[in-house]
Amino acid sequence: MKETSPNKAILNAILSGLTGMAIASTAFAQESNPNPPENAELPQRLVGDLGLGVYQSPSEIRGKHSSTMKLPYGYIDYGRFFARIDTLGIKTVKMGYGYLELAGKVNFDGFKTENTPILHGLHNRKDAIPLGVGTYQETPVGAFFLNAFYDVNKSHGTLLEAIYAGEIKAGSVNFYPQIGAEYHSANYVNYYYGVTPAESAANGNFKAYQGKGTTNPLVALQVEIPLSPTWVVNLYGRYKWFGDSVKNSPIVDKKATQLYFVSLAYRFK
Repeated sequence: MKETSPNKAILNAILSGLTGMAIASTAFAQESNPNPPENAELPQRLVGDLGLGVYQSPSEIRGKHSSTMKLPYGYIDYGRFFARIDTLGIKTVKMGYGYLELAGKVNFDGFKTENTPILHGLHNRKDAIPLGVGTYQETPVGAFFLNAFYDVNKSHGTLLEAIYAGEIKAGSVNFYPQIGAEYHSANYVNYYYGVTPAESAANGNFKAYQGKGTTNPLVALQVEIPLSPTWVVNLYGRYKWFGDSVKNSPIVDKKATQLYFVSLAYRFK
């Protein structure tokens, strides 16, 4: 029998728990309201926050520096379409306190090796294009995000994520603490953090390396500060610990990574 790694077992337990909650939520929602109006939760107008954000994240790759990007910020719904910061897609059938969703994820794991002497001889890594399915369950005890993606670009790897988000109100300011984990398959890990024998020979510094699937636990906090009834500032910080297959890569020089952003958004109601 193939042994399951402790990290993957933890993520599997999280995924199983959230899946069980989604199934239970579906049964509860159907029992409470067996004939809900289908379009009651799908208004044909923009609802949510849309604006501009400044994103900053240090790179875990040796020789690469922090990157700062100005990108659109969106946490919005329009009918069945949704955008939640870095995840967007289409809601399909009703599922508990949410929907079964067809989703994609904006991803910037790729990096270039040109003009980085320590990475000489290594190939560029292209950004992933993760597509898949998921669900967002906004329950009375908090929000649950459960997604499964497949990278249709170069890595052909699998990405799974399970995140819980709570809500704490302090006057007009809202705090959203988050905890969860993501799983990257061996294909994904090896594309971004592996070193092939040919790359090792061309580089001369890094030994060939091949990793396994790994789980990366994470915590985050988002702070929502209203400036007026229609303008909102969001502050966000995330800390993610790398699993062993990432930490042990010779081209990685960190045990964890961070992501920060600040955004100014208009609130559509």
